[in-house]
Amino acid sequence: MAFAINPGVQVIDLAGPWETFQDTYATSDAQDSAFTLFTVCENIGPVRASGGLMLVPDYSTADAPQPDVIVVPHFDQPNPASRMTSDIHAWIRHAHEQAALTMSVCTGAFQLAKTGLLDGIPMTTNKLASDNFARSFPEVDLRRGPRFVESGRIATSGGLSAGIDLALRVVSRYFDESVATQTAMRMEYAGTGWRD
Repeated sequence: MAFAINPGVQVIDLAGPWETFQDTYATSDAQDSAFTLFTVCENIGPVRASGGLMLVPDYSTADAPQPDVIVVPHFDQPNPASRMTSDIHAWIRHAHEQAALTMSVCTGAFQLAKTGLLDGIPMTTNKLASDNFARSFPEVDLRRGPRFVESGRIATSGGLSAGIDLALRVVSRYFDESVATQTAMRMEYAGTGWRD
């Protein structure tokens, strides 16, 4: 499971789903997490995240393995409000071809939209960023307000903590609702927005 990061990555967009997936065990007696997690960045050097947190990516876009799931959190570079793309967008688009699911968290939808993968499909993003998103990407079918929207092999979440709801929904898709419930309990997560 790959988390696409770049400078300015939003900590909760990354850490909320990461914690959810790392706390998922396929069975009650399993010793290891059900998912292998790693980060992918344009460059392998340290990346400054929101609030000053420093991260060191596991892989660059040049050497990352093929993931089954791609998570796209918010990041600042290239500027989300611009149409400018870079190596991270090319990597997301290429990796998506063989991935089971590509998901964005919060305003990571801006970066995912730049790949063209959201064109013409229903999706969502942070409520406070919806007007800006609609202006920037009129070709995308923006749904305002839901915690998350699923459209085949693409899923998008609303703002910040909604990424945890989407991650739990992904767990329930991979396994079943009981595994997702156990994961939520392990995290002491009280939200129920991930349930049908």
